[in-house]
Amino acid sequence: MMKLHRTAGEIIGYLEAFEGSRPALDASDILIVRGMSRKRIGSDNMGEELDRLLEHLDATEIDLFSDEGAALIGLMDEQIRSCVEVGTETDIGGIHRLKESLEDMNFAVEYRLFTTGDTGLFVVLYRDRSGVGPCFVEVVVSDIGE
Repeated sequence: MMKLHRTAGEIIGYLEAFEGSRPALDASDILIVRGMSRKRIGSDNMGEELDRLLEHLDATEIDLFSDEGAALIGLMDEQIRSCVEVGTETDIGGIHRLKESLEDMNFAVEYRLFTTGDTGLFVVLYRDRSGVGPCFVEVVVSDIGE
């Protein structure tokens, strides 16, 4: 459990999102943290920021729509469902629909799925396209026990 907190802390620290951050779910094998970055991350460079984070963590990116990506998302989903009631089936397309709904509300959205060691990570950045307001950060850290 401490490993998940350390990893989430490293990501939140890198993105300068500690102030006001809070766990949305804190369990033994999965941690979800939300916050707002103090970095000036523009909507046009959120992807580059996530790429730098990947490099900083020496992580391996996983294609969300690959078999490996589906397996990792499925595991994260199982871990979440073991803690809270979810009214729908696992659906990898749900991530894409969430992105589309945020974009319909004039948010720019970027996300990456990756692993580092025996930890799976899903990081989402989103912010208003107008540049007003902060860049929001959501981090999912999962013990994948490899």
